[in-house]
Amino acid sequence: QVHLVESGGESVQAGGSLRLSCVVSGYTSRKYCMGWFRQAPGKEREGVATIIRDGITKYGDSVKGRFTISKDYAKNTLYLQMNSLKPEDTAMYYCAADSPPCTGTLSVFPYNYWGQGTQVTVSS
Repeated sequence: QVHLVESGGESVQAGGSLRLSCVVSGYTSRKYCMGWFRQAPGKEREGVATIIRDGITKYGDSVKGRFTISKDYAKNTLYLQMNSLKPEDTAMYYCAADSPPCTGTLSVFPYNYWGQGTQVTVSS
């Protein structure tokens, strides 16, 4: 069973930066696809960034150039570096894992393991 625990969310002003972390425990391998997703009140959960084996990444259009996803395999930790934050980035951010075979899609549907979420609030 894969267990995911996010941290790092807080309230910041627009233009600021945050780094989210997701500690992964249980059985995983480098073949798992990992991702960050977010859900704002009244909106559907959306893909923010994903990373698959060999470090190939995908980003949602709204965060390209501002957010960076990375994974430290030695620490079993997934990161999301968020720069130039905007009020529209305000949401609950979730870490997720998709077991192989997987593609690293930004769609939420294939991901079968989820964390509890960490809140990011960006004020103008």
